[in-house]
Amino acid sequence: MRHLPYISYYLYPILAGLIWLATLLALLLYWLVPPNARVHYSSMAESQHIAYISDVGASTLKPLFITGCVLTTIFLDISFGADYYLRHKGRLVPNQTRTEKVLSFLTIGFAIIGTAGLILLSVFDTARHPKLHNIFLLFFIAGYVLSAIFICWEYQRLGQHYKHHHHLSTSFWIKLTFVIVEILLAIAFVSCTFTKHYNAGAVLEWVIAFIFSAYVFSFVVDLWPAIHTQPNLHLHNPRQKGMGFEGVPAGQQQSNGTGDMSYVGASEMEEGGSSGSHLPIQGLGFGNAAGGPAMGVADHGGSSRPVTRDMTVASNF
Repeated sequence: MRHLPYISYYLYPILAGLIWLATLLALLLYWLVPPNARVHYSSMAESQHIAYISDVGASTLKPLFITGCVLTTIFLDISFGADYYLRHKGRLVPNQTRTEKVLSFLTIGFAIIGTAGLILLSVFDTARHPKLHNIFLLFFIAGYVLSAIFICWEYQRLGQHYKHHHHLSTSFWIKLTFVIVEILLAIAFVSCTFTKHYNAGAVLEWVIAFIFSAYVFSFVVDLWPAIHTQPNLHLHNPRQKGMGFEGVPAGQQQSNGTGDMSYVGASEMEEGGSSGSHLPIQGLGFGNAAGGPAMGVADHGGSSRPVTRDMTVASNF
């Protein structure tokens, strides 16, 4: 797999996004299509006519809901880990400062919190464990929103160092849009739920969930450039004689010790360190076959009685 030019780490967020979309669509169609069309679940309020995801997920399709949540978060967390690993190995543009490294760790840490929240809220459903369900819902939303904020911050700083790598800017704006839209929708969702406008709250919940899939797919943009730095991959430009990997003169190519092609020619610039090691990047990596200066970094070495939504007030997933 590693030697095929277009099979790489970007497949993990694609799998995560597709699994999440499939799970949502299965739940939604199960509730919309006969013989279960618009059934009124025991966890729904009397005035509620539109089911929350949590209402459908607490019914017959609970095993599907749990499986979908688990697989989605596993592949998404692998995507987070792959992003960190590939930057550390020089197969993606590496972090240049301690601040960027801290932001990367915070991104992964809060993503794990969001992961735990999503899995646990699917296990402790709203019909049998309403209080625990709402607590884990908070962990899920807060965890992934904070994770998105920190990765936006990290990419904004990376974009200042690597201005010629436009995918960093693209990913930054996608994720920033996700953060802003999801925060606004989450506020509206909580407001509708606590004021007992359950039908509006249910619609907002489905919208929030589907938008989350766009955030998951955005990691394809982050990991796609790694297809050009696969080990034993030689992409020659026939118009540039003597040029090797991604338009870099063959004599400047370097392996990081594992067979992976990586950025070469510059040492890592720690925050507060010498600025002389910071060089501009042009031409190297990420699909740009035009020759130019290269820059990089060396290897761093029992069920209870069903409870209605009126009794629990807030509910999600």
